[in-house]
Amino acid sequence: MALDLFKKVETRKGLFAVEKVSLIYNLLTSILILFLFQRMDHPVTMLIERIAIAAMTFLLIYLYRLAPCKLTGFIRMALQMGLLAYWYPDTFEFNRVLPNLDHVFAAAEQWMFGCQPAIMFSHYLPQIWVSEPLNMGYFFYYPMIFGVAMFYFIYRYDLFEKLAFVLVTCFFIYYLVYIFVPCAGPQFYFPVIGYENVEQGIFPAIGDYFDKNPQVLLAPEYDRGFFYNLVKGSQQVGERPTAAFPSSHVGISTILMIMAWRGSRKLFACLFPFYVLLCCATVYIQAHYLIDSIVGFVSAFALYVLVTKMFKRWFAKPMFKDQ
Repeated sequence: MALDLFKKVETRKGLFAVEKVSLIYNLLTSILILFLFQRMDHPVTMLIERIAIAAMTFLLIYLYRLAPCKLTGFIRMALQMGLLAYWYPDTFEFNRVLPNLDHVFAAAEQWMFGCQPAIMFSHYLPQIWVSEPLNMGYFFYYPMIFGVAMFYFIYRYDLFEKLAFVLVTCFFIYYLVYIFVPCAGPQFYFPVIGYENVEQGIFPAIGDYFDKNPQVLLAPEYDRGFFYNLVKGSQQVGERPTAAFPSSHVGISTILMIMAWRGSRKLFACLFPFYVLLCCATVYIQAHYLIDSIVGFVSAFALYVLVTKMFKRWFAKPMFKDQ
């Protein structure tokens, strides 16, 4: 189906669904900043950034009214999805003031499995023919989001607003959990407590350690490779000691696979191998405990049903109406 980006459409008044949920999240976290103002590192800057994000949202609405077409509508949606890169590390600014809970999750992992799967997985399979495909799968998370979004915009643009709303809302729900559940994951926690303690099943609480030590602590470097270095580079740029439980990589990629299945069986088939590698990689590279990934997988189905019902009940109006 051809898509005419500049085809004039009837102007949709007001906010798109994804803009509404983004402004709600903006407001909720702004209130939380005010509540924690004295304990946060740079609350004034965070509030100013939130005002700027809201201003950009309304500026794009104005531009859309000046030139109502599919392209300007897409830009409005794309801005909110692109801003997820800002909102993710922002969760760390909140949970850094709370006591770290990695010792609870590591102890639960030890109790459930009798070991630390993140350590065992990478220890017994360090070969480059294992590590490279898994790192490739982990890195493919971002192209997967982009690919599914663009497929819907080009071939199913009538459902593009729904896709944007579902993805962004699910991300925000995960982010709210991350704010109040400060868990950094094995790649941060294990180097802090020492791998000798991990081997003995000793998982001490570290309190507010990450409040003053937010640097990336990467997993052991077994065999270096192209995709290993891509993942390492992306983590050094954007990773923070936050957002381990549940795994949004697994959760969001599962939601993407559901939407790919509903949009195109061929798209689903193309993405499926990368999806499997991604889910395995979350534990292999020690970004998550196994229970993080399991809960991420299970929660994806519940969130998809919940958020889809939210959209149908509150926001289900066509994004574009051709003149």
